[in-house]
Amino acid sequence: MKFVAFERQLQGTGASRRLRRADKVPGIVYGAGEPKLIELDHNALFHALKKEAFHSSILEMELSGNVEKVLLRDVQMHAWKQQVLHVDFQRIDPKTKIVKKVPLHFINEENSPAVKTDKCLISHVATELEIQCLASQLPEFLEVDLGNMAKGQSLHVNDLKLPKGVKVVTHGRPNPAIASVVVPVEETVAEVAAPAPAPAPAKGKGKK
Repeated sequence: MKFVAFERQLQGTGASRRLRRADKVPGIVYGAGEPKLIELDHNALFHALKKEAFHSSILEMELSGNVEKVLLRDVQMHAWKQQVLHVDFQRIDPKTKIVKKVPLHFINEENSPAVKTDKCLISHVATELEIQCLASQLPEFLEVDLGNMAKGQSLHVNDLKLPKGVKVVTHGRPNPAIASVVVPVEETVAEVAAPAPAPAPAKGKGKK
């Protein structure tokens, strides 16, 4: 994805406030050289932020006639208004090793035995994962195939088929869960409420 930024000469609270009143967003781009103050059109940025790829892929930033590859690193939003207050980008090159959160895309859930046969639900325990890789290997998302999920099963990080060069950062947690099969509440209640089978009558001697 490509976007346009402009160099920002003034800094400070007052300057940033004036930019926001003019429907601009103050920001900064850093890494691989000197940090540079930038400003962006608010509406264009606001709509770009609604796109998943803007958060998880390498972006092309046009600044002063040059195009630089960057990653979105931080966004500050107003507490209650739909307003972007500040944005941070990091310059990268293909050999830069990065740590970045990427979204999970779940597929084949409706075809799994858990859903199709056992009428269970599959809970998405995680919706994104933090990964480490070279910038050139950064995927926009990780695909999670739920097609083989059955009742009583869970899917974990170690079950994922990761792209080459991509490693999941778990921060010391051993093999965290990604998805798990959940039995519907109605079925669980029915099992608990089901009456116990009556005991078989004792065999007595018949009358002569």
